[in-house]
Amino acid sequence: MFTSTMHFRAVVAAAAAVALLAAGCGSNPSTSSNPSGTSTSPSMTGSMPGMDHGNSASPSAATRTDFNDADVTFLQTMYPHHAQAVEMAKLVPGRSQNQEVLTLAAKIENAQAPEMAQMSALLTSFGKPAPTPDGGHMTAMPGMMAPDQMNTLKGLSGKEFDRMWLQMMIQHHTGAITMSDTEIASGANPDAKILAHQIITNQQAEIDQMNSMLAQT
Repeated sequence: MFTSTMHFRAVVAAAAAVALLAAGCGSNPSTSSNPSGTSTSPSMTGSMPGMDHGNSASPSAATRTDFNDADVTFLQTMYPHHAQAVEMAKLVPGRSQNQEVLTLAAKIENAQAPEMAQMSALLTSFGKPAPTPDGGHMTAMPGMMAPDQMNTLKGLSGKEFDRMWLQMMIQHHTGAITMSDTEIASGANPDAKILAHQIITNQQAEIDQMNSMLAQT
């Protein structure tokens, strides 16, 4: 009788030990069961920095609204206007021996090419297409040279070239000032207006210089 009781207690103790061992092996504090029966780590249930590609996106640059049609017209027409001035400036080396003309042509090119980049950037910020050097009705702009005038200029050299180049550039600058005056009077964008004032100041000074140079040729 005593032996049977001891055997029964030993069996119960062994069963309890097996149950405790199974319970310890089956639990994992780093995982929890989801309704589908698979285990997921709590550290993956929240969003991780840099990993939430589907829910977050970099916002696109906001389009400016502080402009009107006059600003757009000014920038879209002044861009090809400047492009022709740069083209005229590039004709000077190799055709002129006048150092003052050579220096002025380089100055015009170095000033107007960056302004063209500024015009393009402003139009892009307005949500408008970037302009092209030959865009629009070029000859309808104040001061623009017709193709036959440009061809005639290209065929000259020496003092004849200097004289015609100065006459054409004075006319060209005068047209740019007219266009800039219109922008200041009718435009709304502060950056476009600053650019217009800059064009007036610089090109009027160059007109005065070219008139003096023309009197000496």
